[in-house]
Amino acid sequence: MNAIRLSLREILITILVSLAITGCTVGPNFEPPKSATPEVFDRTETAQSASKPVEADFNPDWWTLFNDPTLNTLEKQLADANLDVAAASARLQQSRANQRVAGAAKYPTVDANASYDRERGSPNGILSLLGVSPTGAQSQSASGATPLGVAPVPGSKGSPAYNLYQAGFDASWELDIWGGVRRTVEAAGALSDASYEDRNAILLSARAELARDYIDLRDTQSLLQIAKQNLAIANDVTKLTQDRVRDGVTTDLDRANAAAQAESIESIIPTLESREDTLINAMGMLLAEEPGALKQTLDEPHDVPALPGQIPIGFPSELVQRRPDIRKAEADLHAATASIGMAKADFYPRISLNGSAGFQSLQLSSLANWASGQFVLGPSITMPIFEGGRLKGTLELREAQQQEAAIVYKRTVLEAWKEVDDALNVYDAEQQRRDRLTTVVSLNERALSIARQRYDAGALDYLDVLNVQKQLLEAQSNLEQSKATADANLITLCKALGGGWESTYASTAAAH
Repeated sequence: MNAIRLSLREILITILVSLAITGCTVGPNFEPPKSATPEVFDRTETAQSASKPVEADFNPDWWTLFNDPTLNTLEKQLADANLDVAAASARLQQSRANQRVAGAAKYPTVDANASYDRERGSPNGILSLLGVSPTGAQSQSASGATPLGVAPVPGSKGSPAYNLYQAGFDASWELDIWGGVRRTVEAAGALSDASYEDRNAILLSARAELARDYIDLRDTQSLLQIAKQNLAIANDVTKLTQDRVRDGVTTDLDRANAAAQAESIESIIPTLESREDTLINAMGMLLAEEPGALKQTLDEPHDVPALPGQIPIGFPSELVQRRPDIRKAEADLHAATASIGMAKADFYPRISLNGSAGFQSLQLSSLANWASGQFVLGPSITMPIFEGGRLKGTLELREAQQQEAAIVYKRTVLEAWKEVDDALNVYDAEQQRRDRLTTVVSLNERALSIARQRYDAGALDYLDVLNVQKQLLEAQSNLEQSKATADANLITLCKALGGGWESTYASTAAAH
C-alpha cells in the first residue's frame, strides 16, 4: 500500500511539473504590427536643388556630412557627456533590473533559517486543555498521555521554560500553468525595450539640438562679420559726407543720414555678440560643461558649413526599424498585449509546491542528530471565488490600454512619414531660396558700387546710396540665414529619418 501511495504521489508531482513546463499561456500573443509604406521618397526624383537626397545606405553619423571637424568632435563627446542621455541610461538600467526581478518568479525560492527560542507555555492557555494545572504540578493530559513539556520543578506552576533550537530550509515554487509569470516576464522585457528606445530618442534629439546650436552659432558669427563690414563701410561714407559738407558739395542732411546709418548698423552688433555667447553656453549645457567652458573652442568665427552634394537617406522599408519613437511605440504595444495575459491568468487557480526540511531539538547538542529531523512537503492551491468584479475590471482595463497603445503606434508611424515628407519638401525649397538670395546679394553689391561712384561724382543723392546699402545689408543677412536654415533643414531631415542613436560614437554602456 505504501508503495502504491508513493507511486501516486510521484505521478502527481510529475503531472504538476509537466503542467508548469508545458502549460498553456493565456492571453493574445503579440505580433508586430504591419505598416504601409507611403511613397514620400519619390520627392528625391523631383528635387531641383544642388544638394539632393538619394536612396542609399543611411549614414548614422549624419553630422559628418557637413565636413566640419569641430562639430564632429562635439558630437563625439555628446553620448557620454549629456546629462539627459545619462539619466535615460540610468532608467534603462532600472528597467533591465526590473526585468530580472520579474524573471525570478519562474524559479523556485529557497530560504535558509535558524532560530533559538526560550519558551514557556501559559497554564491558563492551551496547556490547560492538555491537563496542565495552573496552581500545582502537572497532571496527566486530558487524553491520558504524558503532559506537554518536561516535568515541572517541584513547587513550580504549569510548564517550566525550555529551550528550542531550529534550523532548516524552506522552498516554494508557483507552477506557471496558465502562463501568468511568462506574460509578466514578457511585459517586463517589452518595457525594457521601450526604455531603451526612449534613451535612443533622447540621444537623437540631443544630437540634433547640438548640431542646430552649432549651425546657429556659425550663422550668428557670419552675421556679426557682415555687420562689422557694413559698419566699416558706413563709417567711411560718414567720413566722406563730412568732407563733402566741409567742401560745400552737399548739405548737413547727408551727413546726418550717414551717421544714423552707421549707428543703426552698430546697434545690431551687441545683440549678435550676446547671442553668440548664449549659443556657446547652450552647447556647453548639452555637453555638461560650465558656462563659457567652450568659448575658447568656438569663439573663432567660421562660415556656416556647406551642404554636401548628395544626402543618403536610406530606404523606405528601413524607417520603421530605425526611428526610436516607432520602436518604442511598438514595445509599449507589446507590453500592453502581454498585460492582457497577466490579467487573464488571475482568473485561474494558482498552484504552488511548498516544502520545508530541517532540525528541531530542545538541546543544542542533539540538533544535528538525524532523529531531530523534520520536514513538510505538499502542494497548495488558491482559487478566486469572489473578487467583487476586480478581476474583470482589471482585464477590461488592460484590453483598453492595449487598444490605446495600438492607436498610439499607428499615429506615431503616420507622424513619422509626415515629418520625412515635410523635411524633404522644405530642404529642397530652402536651397532654391538660397540660390535666389545669392543672386540678389550679387546684384545689390553691384548696385552699391555704382551708387557710390555716382554719389562721389555728385550725380546722386546720398539718400539713394543709403537705400541701396540697406538693401545690401538685408540681402546679405537673408542669405546667411538661408544658408543656416538649409543646414538646419538637413538636420531636421536626418532626425526625421531616425539616425544618430546607433552611431559608433554612442556609449557602449547602454548598448542593447
